Amino acid sequence: MELNDLYDRYWKLVFGVALAILGVPEEAEDLVQDVFMALSNRAVYDAARGSVASYLILLTRSRSLDRLRSRSRAARNLERFREADLLEPRPPRTPLEGVAAQRAAERVRAELSRLPEPQRQVIELAYYGGMTQREIAADLCTPIGTVKSLSRRALEAMERSLGDLLDHG
Repeated sequence: MELNDLYDRYWKLVFGVALAILGVPEEAEDLVQDVFMALSNRAVYDAARGSVASYLILLTRSRSLDRLRSRSRAARNLERFREADLLEPRPPRTPLEGVAAQRAAERVRAELSRLPEPQRQVIELAYYGGMTQREIAADLCTPIGTVKSLSRRALEAMERSLGDLLDHG
């Protein structure tokens, strides 16, 4: 069966499973594309192991759960940055706190500058520009899935490089 035929026949099933798990229609739409792109890139379906519908349901479920985990990881990273006062620093109470806050801010700026341009741009628009991922996608004429991936990778990189600030923040 051709990919177009598979898509026409099963996209509603894939969308329904993704929506049931993710709860966000736009994310479910992105996931439908991801699932069928994965299907076109790797012919891993084995008819001897089950029906196409079963395979697509399992693939959709797996990718949906990956997105949920990624979403919660990104939320945790953002919360850790906020808790460490790296995004919205409070006024220092002592001169020593002022120096520490200044150094932390310099490190955050330095690490931001080390990110690849697309990741840095997405993070700056989100955190300094106050834009949502959907607004960023529209502003940059970039698919929402790409914006989400860039955000996730950037936050993970920032967490790795600034982990000592977060642990001792």
